[in-house]
Amino acid sequence: MSVGDELVAQFDAAGNLVGACRRSVMRRDNLWHAASSIVVRGPADGVYLHRRTLSKDVFPGLLDFAAGGVVLADEDPAVGALRELDEELGVHGADLVPLGVVTYADDHTRYHAHRFFTTWDGAIRWQPEEVAWGDWVPLRDLVSRVDREPGTFVPDSVAVWLSVLRRWGTGTTG
Repeated sequence: MSVGDELVAQFDAAGNLVGACRRSVMRRDNLWHAASSIVVRGPADGVYLHRRTLSKDVFPGLLDFAAGGVVLADEDPAVGALRELDEELGVHGADLVPLGVVTYADDHTRYHAHRFFTTWDGAIRWQPEEVAWGDWVPLRDLVSRVDREPGTFVPDSVAVWLSVLRRWGTGTTG
């Protein structure tokens, strides 16, 4: 089954599950859906930053500090988050800390972001179809770069995570 043929969970604007649809239809019609969004923190106050490949269907080639993806039909968002971490970054067996759900919408995508973070000190192995480059970046440097160059980052990650990154920069962990 191709990625466009995957069945994904379909939601309404209020966050209620209303059924399932093909990913290609969800993208074409900009339907509400759910997605996992996971920030990977290092043990030394770093955040894993990566560049999306040019073949990504949304926001190709931009920098991202969150792994994640669309929640599949009948998939728990936390299970989807673990699946995405393993697929994108080769991170498996991580302990996820949930940080709630926030809504994101623009002209290209509308979804309910199930946010998680994990602290990881193991190897990172990119999925070449999704990640073109990545490295650990100090949290303070990341926030500064987002402020200076917002157009180089995936806009939905900035929208759903920047306030949390700023809080972490002040020493608050949740």
